Amino acid sequence: MSIIKDLSELSKKGVITEETFHRIKDYYDSKKESQAGKLFTVFGILGAVLVGLGIILIVAHNWYDLSVGVRTFFAFLPLVTGQIFCTYTFLRKRGNASWEESSATYLFFAIGACISLISQIYHIPGNISSLLFTWALLALPLVYIMRSSVVSLLYIVYITYYVAELGYWNENEFQSLRYWYLILGILPHYYFLYRKKPDSNFINIHNWAIPVSLAIALGSVARSNEELMFIAYMSLFGLFYLAGTIISKENLIFKNGMKVIGSLGTLVVLLILSFDWFWKNLRKSEVKIEEVLLSPEFMVAVILSVFAFVLLYFYLKNRRINETNPISLVFPLFIVTYLIGHFSVLAVVLVNLFILVVGLITIIDGIKKDHLGILNWGLLVITALVTCRFFDDNLSFIVRGALFLVVGAGFFGSNYVLLKRRRHNA
Repeated sequence: MSIIKDLSELSKKGVITEETFHRIKDYYDSKKESQAGKLFTVFGILGAVLVGLGIILIVAHNWYDLSVGVRTFFAFLPLVTGQIFCTYTFLRKRGNASWEESSATYLFFAIGACISLISQIYHIPGNISSLLFTWALLALPLVYIMRSSVVSLLYIVYITYYVAELGYWNENEFQSLRYWYLILGILPHYYFLYRKKPDSNFINIHNWAIPVSLAIALGSVARSNEELMFIAYMSLFGLFYLAGTIISKENLIFKNGMKVIGSLGTLVVLLILSFDWFWKNLRKSEVKIEEVLLSPEFMVAVILSVFAFVLLYFYLKNRRINETNPISLVFPLFIVTYLIGHFSVLAVVLVNLFILVVGLITIIDGIKKDHLGILNWGLLVITALVTCRFFDDNLSFIVRGALFLVVGAGFFGSNYVLLKRRRHNA
């Protein structure tokens, strides 16, 4: 490395001490080894997946020419070899991330393959949801025994598909509730990553995977009082945003998935409700208090709102009002707006006002911080609102066109002013 040569030269000329030279050299050597280890882990995982798929394809080519006994042998072969690899890793390679992740990933797929093949060989009845449920239960211990974050992510993907299969496509209310127990099973591993490996890529990916999974699964709760799910979703996204802000100080998009999903989710729900169709139906609907209070939608909305309010308290505790992001205050304001929407057209006006205020405050924040990204994000929020109003039949084409002209001029003008200020300061 050229930097090591430069440091060696500086050490010889007495610019830095020999001790300092060796400390810096050791740092770069450890960094290089860490990068090599990460690369080896990635290739180990890919290798395990490809080997597993290769075995399945080779056996599948001659599958129907084999006897039942031979088929059973090949069905269990990947599972047994996977357990052997994991046992060897656990006893001899403990702490080696490459071995732990690759062997656990191989065994994860071997479990699914074995279940599927045995069911096919012996004509055991079942469906995709029962396969996913059994697969997830058997794979969960791998996450903790092998400390495998790859298996953890695969587990989240599979249980998300499981709840979608039951909650959306088959509408099996009872069995879809199992998802909430399954997702709880992965939270200790997520906490372990947060405490022990806060800077790893695995925690960053989990910060995206878990919120996306929860957002998808939440819709499966809806039954007869679907309109209450808007409160539930707004509180959930508020919870994500506040958790991402409190737990992590990272502002990079990739590293703070909870904050990004919370912001985007809140704005998407607001944009959907910026049209009057939802509020018209809400005003026309007959509300039966007893039925609403006993509905799962109401219970979920209350639980999520309570958690969101608790986090909001901690978020506002040590912040001044000018340091508060307006996104964090949307969900409590929306709950009030939802109640107003039952008897007044003011609700749709308030929702549009929320979006406008969020966009304007974000633009002002971007100008103050001299940050083009924040500035343009605020402008995109305003643009989204104007685009929604373009499809609004209550506005004339002249008004719609004028709105687009104003926003376009705002994009050009604000960016021009900010760039000009940067040149002047430079």
